[in-house]
Amino acid sequence: MITYSLVETAPGQWSVLRANFKLFDDLKLGPAIHLARAVAREEHTRAGRGVCVEMLGVGSTIRLAHYLPSA
Repeated sequence: MITYSLVETAPGQWSVLRANFKLFDDLKLGPAIHLARAVAREEHTRAGRGVCVEMLGVGSTIRLAHYLPSA
């Protein structure tokens, strides 16, 4: 399972990471969610891998998208 994570880096600023590698930085929350889901969906479509998008918070993680592996 490939995981894309949204992490708040400063108040109101978000980064999109894949396996702890920063892909995008200094985004507002809405565009960060949209971009992370689009990149995850494209990887799932292209490679057929299981992919999820999570928003990391203090003490919790919210799953924003989950694409199951292709059979």
